[in-house]
Formats: sequence, structure tokens, C-alpha cells
Amino acid sequence: MSEKLKVGSLYAGVGGICLGFIKAGFKIDWANEYDKNACITYRENFNHKLVEGDIMDIDIKSLNKVDILAGGFPCQPFSVAGYRKGFDDNRGNHFFRMLDFVDEMRPKVLFFENVKNLVGHDKGNTFKVIRNEIEKRNYSFSAKVLNTKDYGNIPHNRERIFIIAFDKNIYTENYKYFEFPKKQELTNTIKHIISKEKVDEKFYYREDKYMYEMLKDTMKSDSTVYQFRRQYVRENKSNVCPTLTANMGTGGHNVPLIKTDFGFRKLTPKECFNFQGFPDDFKLPSIANSHLYKQAGNSVSVPVIYNIAGNILKVMQGKDVRKQKELELF
Repeated sequence: MSEKLKVGSLYAGVGGICLGFIKAGFKIDWANEYDKNACITYRENFNHKLVEGDIMDIDIKSLNKVDILAGGFPCQPFSVAGYRKGFDDNRGNHFFRMLDFVDEMRPKVLFFENVKNLVGHDKGNTFKVIRNEIEKRNYSFSAKVLNTKDYGNIPHNRERIFIIAFDKNIYTENYKYFEFPKKQELTNTIKHIISKEKVDEKFYYREDKYMYEMLKDTMKSDSTVYQFRRQYVRENKSNVCPTLTANMGTGGHNVPLIKTDFGFRKLTPKECFNFQGFPDDFKLPSIANSHLYKQAGNSVSVPVIYNIAGNILKVMQGKDVRKQKELELF
């Protein structure tokens, strides 16, 4: 049996990208994460090397070279919700720091993830710089915005851009045949994700809460997800979970709401992880729920990563990709 291809994971968070690659048949050699609480969750679920700390402080030469360099680099500089400063924001320099890893390690494949707004930031100039920096290193460049509900069979409206680049010195022809996953029919519903049992009482809104009457008047369906917006409750009529965000852990009523047989309540951290496609056996440590909500909102959707990673593997293993494409023409 051939040795598994190795992945190095930057900005690993709680390991969503790592888990997707592992499920697709890769091996994680090392990972890096700055947030101490995310590291606690990560270590609960993985045994490989985790470098805790600022990516700017890492001695790149101290890490093993890997076949794939993966990373969901900080998205705030490119987010609609951010300051739109792009590379003028210090956090924008993280992309160039990732290129230091590329230059030192020369991975066979690059796998980068970010918010969909990256494409249009600064009238497309930010994305143009990213593409040029990758291509001038003689890597291919493929990018696509994928929605979890369309590419992961999870009822979660979450659009992210994925950038895949192959070393053209190695994959002189096969890189041309890389494809992003095809759309899937959404067969899983919200009821597949949420707990059928009564959860801890602290997640419920009872009659003594000032919001209760508003929830009672609006939340009629147990097949969708609701959001509290200042003075009103909004139903997500598409019957999928709205995009989970990192500010779910900041208090207020940022966590989506559902109607259950046991009353009106907010999603639990475990359910938020489920809406990101994490398996039931993924362990959540005994830390504040605010941290867990933030981690779920910051994470990636595991099934989407798995589907992309599987297509990357086909190209890397040279599984008659060109021949398969030629057959499809007839």
C-alpha cells in the first residue's frame, strides 16, 4: 500500500479542512493555529503535530515539507463585514506569509479557502494579485465559489471561494483536468441535523423571556431556522440554515433559532458543528459555549472539503484523468 500524501494545514481552526482531507485519504503531517481555544478543540480530535502560535513567528524550516499546503487564511480584510482594506490591513499580509511557506516547501498542491467576497474586493484587484502571485511561481490556478447546500448535502447556506493550484513542473498535463465537484441534490433537511431529544434548558426561550411572545407569533414551522433581528424574527424560507458566523459567540441573539417539540430554542454548539458537516463523534471540549459557537462559525464545511480533496487526489495519483476525459467526449 502506497504511503499517504501529506498535508500541512495553516490557520487550521478546529480542523475542518484537516478532517476533510483525512476522510479523502490524505495524512495531516502538521497544523498551525493561533486561537488558544480552537487549539483545545483541535487537540481533542487529532494526534498529529499542532504548532500553536502566530504564523509570523514560525520557523518554516523546522516543519516537514508536505505534498499539499492548505489554509483558510484570515478573511476579515476581504469580507463584506470587514473594513475592506485588503492588503493594507495587516491581516492581509497573511496571504504573503503563506507564500513564504510555498517558496520554502514547494508543495505539489495549494488549497486556499476564503469568503466569496474575495473575488470582488477592491474591484477585483485583490484577487488579481493573489492569482498573479500563485501563477508566477508556475502553479496552475483554479477558483470557484461553492455553497455548502449545493456541494456538501448539508442544509446550510454558506458560500466560500476555494483556490486550487497544482505545481506545473510536476503535473505538466494532468493539472488541466482538475475539476471542482459537481452539484449534489440536497437530500438532508434541518430535521436531520437538529437533536430530536430535549437539550439543556439554558438553550430554550420560555414564557419569562421578553422575546417569547414574538417567537410564538412568528415561529410556526419546525422545518426551518429563524433569526432574531433587533425588533423582529425572520424566517429562513429556503428551509436551510443561514450562514453561521463567528459572532454567534458574542452574546445577544446571534445564534439561529428553531421550533421543537420541547419549545423555542437556539441551536446548540453541537448542532452548529453538525451544520458544518462535522461527524457525530467529533469531540467538543468543556469550554465556554461562546468559544464553541465562534469556532463553528469560523470553520469550513467538512463534506465540501472532502469532495474537493477527492478530486485533487485523482489528479495527484494520475488515475488516467486524461483518458477518462477523452471517453467523456464520445
